[in-house]
Amino acid sequence: MWRGEDEGEERVFTYKQLYQAVNRFANGLKKLGVGKGDRVCIYMPVVPEQIIAMLACARIGAVHTVVFGGFGVNALHQRITGVGAKVVITADIGVRRGKAITLKNIVEEAVVNAPSVERIVILRRDDPKIELHSEMEIDYHDLIKGASSECEPEAMDAEDILFILYTSGTTGSPKGIVHTCGGYMVGAYYTAKYIFDIKDNDVYWCTADPGWITGHTYGVYGPLLTGATSLITETTPDYPHPGIWWSLIEEYGITVFYTAPTAIRMFMRTGEEWPNRYDLSSLRVLGSVGEPLNPEAFEWYYRVIGKERCPIVDTWWQTETGMHMITTPIGEPMRPGFAGRPIPGVIADVVDQGGNSVPPGQGGLLVIREPWPSMMRTVYGDEERYARYWNTIPGCYTTADLAVKGDDGYIMVIGRTDDLIIVAGHNIGTAEVESALVSHASVAEAAVIGIPDPLKGNLIKAFVILIDGKEPSEKLKNELVYHVRMTLGPIAIPSSIEFVDSLPKTRSGKIMRRVLKAIELGMDPGDISTLED
Repeated sequence: MWRGEDEGEERVFTYKQLYQAVNRFANGLKKLGVGKGDRVCIYMPVVPEQIIAMLACARIGAVHTVVFGGFGVNALHQRITGVGAKVVITADIGVRRGKAITLKNIVEEAVVNAPSVERIVILRRDDPKIELHSEMEIDYHDLIKGASSECEPEAMDAEDILFILYTSGTTGSPKGIVHTCGGYMVGAYYTAKYIFDIKDNDVYWCTADPGWITGHTYGVYGPLLTGATSLITETTPDYPHPGIWWSLIEEYGITVFYTAPTAIRMFMRTGEEWPNRYDLSSLRVLGSVGEPLNPEAFEWYYRVIGKERCPIVDTWWQTETGMHMITTPIGEPMRPGFAGRPIPGVIADVVDQGGNSVPPGQGGLLVIREPWPSMMRTVYGDEERYARYWNTIPGCYTTADLAVKGDDGYIMVIGRTDDLIIVAGHNIGTAEVESALVSHASVAEAAVIGIPDPLKGNLIKAFVILIDGKEPSEKLKNELVYHVRMTLGPIAIPSSIEFVDSLPKTRSGKIMRRVLKAIELGMDPGDISTLED
């Protein structure tokens, strides 16, 4: 099921109708000379044709590279040339907050100096229809006109490439993560079915755009592999009003809902009034993904959205892992702030730099000790970068996350290693300080960074967004410092606090602390192609 921003925009596909649409487009791609191993770049809004294009590539053995439709020219060009895309599939426009966002013009600029691109397929949504340049561009519907709804699937080896997906770039330049056919599908099916407990009568909604790994695994492949009824939508969480997502849950009877902590904290900021207007009784499982779910957001999600009856499945995993790795399965005791235990088949640990397990309660590096089905196979075109995942700590996959393990084996992810702040010899994870700040009644969101200091090595600076109705003041700054002192201790208190209206984030919602730090220190922020604003 697909819903556009306009309430009257709705399209529903049965599995047979989707199968036929995929086959028609697969045959259309074949007419363009696309075959097994060819790269296809998909740069589209969240519309059914985006998913149809992904599945059509998979059907004929072509490798899809989906690029989030909010990216600009440079980011798109980098990905097109990075994989050597033969065909680019796009739309004339996307729709966001009631406005048409032009995509075709961005593609036209991005393919300049991209010699691998032979054709551009364009889904024309606007009226009147834009003119196409026939020497390069072809209309989506013209391509499938007269195409058969049957297409024999390409025989693929389990280790053939299924897709290349670029990471969001929070740790530097984006990496093209390679996932293959067999293992990735095993991981997607296993976790979608058994972590979310998807049943035949469920209506499932993952809010992630397919331009990200969450949208790949839990918006497209996982739900389809389990035979789920699922919703996708072009809507944003607060347009035309902050209750739009809750209204969709009521309208479609959503039972399993999977979203990001960033969205949850945004909803907290607008208050309980909006979700309380709608009937959310259909919900039975609530999921969280993308970054650590701080305890305050966990409690709000559980109480206000789940009405204290829905389990919270807080999931830790990465683009590189392809599937859930650490979570609290339904029926297990929930611990706010802790993602949970490694799922069956995953051997995770918290270790020191030498790969030795650290005692419970002590911070360390989160690693995976054994292979798993959906692990990435390489970083496309950069084997050296791939090797660093395995060579940093011998015998382990290094996640670059900091974590703490409890006595019960539950794991709390406390931040990235590149977000580690060492103050007077003490290792402090950014997520710990941020969670303490957000637990104050006046704070909606926070980000902290380390500022070099000749005496202590680093000092902590906090950037704070206040909830609606609260005003910045020196008194409030002192309150927040005291609050962190009482919550975490004196070593973790910010030396300075800056009140801001927004924070730099990737388009998948992750705070880009390295950008804050670069701006603060007057340095080059590096790759910002994934920056939201």
